[in-house]
Amino acid sequence: MSAETPVKLTHNEDIKAAIPTLAGTIAATFNNPANDHFSDDDNQFLKFHGSYQQDDRDLRKTGKKYIMMIRGRIPGGVMTAKQYGVFDQLATDYGNNTLRITTRQSIQFHGVVMAGLQPLVKKINESLLSTLAACGDVNRNVLAPATPAYTQAREQVYADAHKVALALAPTTKAYHSIWIDGVQLENEAAENKNFVDPLYGKTYLPRKFKIAFVIPPVNDLDVYTNCLGFIAVVENDKLIGYNLAVGGGMGRSHGNEATYPRLADVIGFFTPDKIVEVSKAVLTIHRDFGDRTDRKHARLKYVVAERGVKFMQDEVNQRAGITLAPAKPYQFTTTNDLIGWHKAVDGSSFLGLFVSMGRVKDLAGYNLKTALRQIADKFDKVEFRLTANQNIILANVSDADRAGINVVLAQNGVKTENQTSVLHAASMACPSLPTCGLGLAESERALPGMVTRLETLLAEVGLAKEEIIIRSTGCPNGCARPYMAEIAFVGKAPGRYQVWLGGDVSGTRLNKIWKDVLKEPDLETEFRPVFARFAKERNAGERFGDWCQRIFLKENTAAAN
Repeated sequence: MSAETPVKLTHNEDIKAAIPTLAGTIAATFNNPANDHFSDDDNQFLKFHGSYQQDDRDLRKTGKKYIMMIRGRIPGGVMTAKQYGVFDQLATDYGNNTLRITTRQSIQFHGVVMAGLQPLVKKINESLLSTLAACGDVNRNVLAPATPAYTQAREQVYADAHKVALALAPTTKAYHSIWIDGVQLENEAAENKNFVDPLYGKTYLPRKFKIAFVIPPVNDLDVYTNCLGFIAVVENDKLIGYNLAVGGGMGRSHGNEATYPRLADVIGFFTPDKIVEVSKAVLTIHRDFGDRTDRKHARLKYVVAERGVKFMQDEVNQRAGITLAPAKPYQFTTTNDLIGWHKAVDGSSFLGLFVSMGRVKDLAGYNLKTALRQIADKFDKVEFRLTANQNIILANVSDADRAGINVVLAQNGVKTENQTSVLHAASMACPSLPTCGLGLAESERALPGMVTRLETLLAEVGLAKEEIIIRSTGCPNGCARPYMAEIAFVGKAPGRYQVWLGGDVSGTRLNKIWKDVLKEPDLETEFRPVFARFAKERNAGERFGDWCQRIFLKENTAAAN
């Protein structure tokens, strides 16, 4: 390509440059009662405001085609009881009467029609939370450790996560105009047409950007899967700084070997006082060097993979005005949440509640949604914490309130101990069908049954209580972090999955493709001999993923597409 040849940018880059406030014609569209959907361009702008326009494929024949998914921005996944109550009521009033806990410690509403979109978002803002930048080519919801058990330093880490979330939020006034006032911003006005975000610039980032904070030995946020990871270094219960990890990401495309999951590189250590400067440095590296000609190649992970660790170290040092020190030693041992009642270091109690597939809803004899709403209404000091494994932690529970919470849960059929099997507790799925436009196969609706079938197979070979991390996504984009699982099902077509094996319990290793296509009815046929071999060949205490890496995958890895 010659120097004179113009670079062909993606359409998303063109529309961001044309309307840098991100206002589109969103307000004008929903203020017209004749409209039932947004234009394709507005659908891209909507993402910056925390919403996706979707098509419920189960309802196509009824004529109910367009629905909205709305995602909250909840830094660290922490909500007051009052805020949780607001979200619960919004799900009932405007959504499908369920709340979907996401792998980024947020809540999604599904099934919202256009008329409910603006009042829903407005009421989220009135609760002092937001949807701004929950999606789009910006920094997404910042993750922070949800479990309060291990160290008082968690409060310092959470405060830093909240500080970063505020520092990296876009500043466009279109959000307030659209969702609070319900007024269309005039795109041709000079101040709007020439708007430049002081951090993101006029065209924001090439693609999404994800940040997570973790405190070893727990890696419950899969820190290496993020664009930017802060690994807390704690000495004598005091946070002394962070090891900096850059360049992780899960997304890939079937049949495109240029796309791949990648684990972040740890490139150095810095002190906590530089947390905002370092965050902005890594984000602006993505802004300045990310690929704006191909959205499949636009994530920071490709910048790190192609330019290298030394490049990243030099750029961070220059932009943040620091000198990264060598990384401090640390070790991860688990990615799991603590389920059941436990004591925190401050003497309060917390309760980890397993939420199957992250879907908070009422079922016959198991009224989880009702129980959590009653707890939010009756115990206003309780903190609701959303985990990146799609569970809920009720934290800051006093001894006086613990008994009352147990009563509410029991009355609604919700157990606090022995909540589910070890295999189900270690499973996770994205929503996929019927609402996600990218879904190729079932995920949330299929995985529980598939896990139960795998449990039966494990029992046959004498491994009835064996924990295996199992994850499913309906497409290869990786929203449930499948490429870290010991067993992963990645949708290729209805009833057909690519199967990946060999992740580990500490979240430090990618898995590998075993089967390019597995038909869902063949699950038992394919896995029965594998589990039988595992039972016979494993070392004492060896996990399934470790055995796969040590023996099985070396013999049986399928060629990638």
